[in-house]
Amino acid sequence: MTEFEAQAGAGSPDPFRRLWTPHRLAYILGESKPAALDAGDCPFCAIPGLPDGDGLVVRRGEHAFAVLNLYPYNPGHLMVCPYRHVADYTELTVDEVVELAALTQQAMTAVRTASQAHGFNVGMNQGAVAGAGIADHLHQHVVPRWGGDTNFMPVVGQTRVLPQLLRDTRDLLTEAWPTHD
Repeated sequence: MTEFEAQAGAGSPDPFRRLWTPHRLAYILGESKPAALDAGDCPFCAIPGLPDGDGLVVRRGEHAFAVLNLYPYNPGHLMVCPYRHVADYTELTVDEVVELAALTQQAMTAVRTASQAHGFNVGMNQGAVAGAGIADHLHQHVVPRWGGDTNFMPVVGQTRVLPQLLRDTRDLLTEAWPTHD
């Protein structure tokens, strides 16, 4: 570490206006990316056992929960997951499907309230070949979108710029979550 880095603190703003995203390196390198999982190795099975703040859980239901994505495409990028370790949408029970849909609607309402999203991409990737990062545990993405939210950074820098820490986003969305069921 150079003297300048020690004074400024690694990852701190500096005269060169660097954008530090060291947390993304694990994602880029594929570290800790699960291949085939059983429920014992699955992060979506482990998250409900953590305190909400530690697991980044925004809302819990009876059959499913909403959690922030650790590697979001945009601020407020949530995933809605069933508690049950199931890979395919066709394997969900009727109650799980209903709650997954209701939590998705509520997530959209909360994100609109907290951050005035202009639109959303909502969907799930079924299977590794379809792009599912964790293919063995179904999860639906709720990605907020704003006009002009795509810029050169993902193309040139292969990184996303997120203006807010995940814990701060979680706190805002938890406050904004609709109270009606």
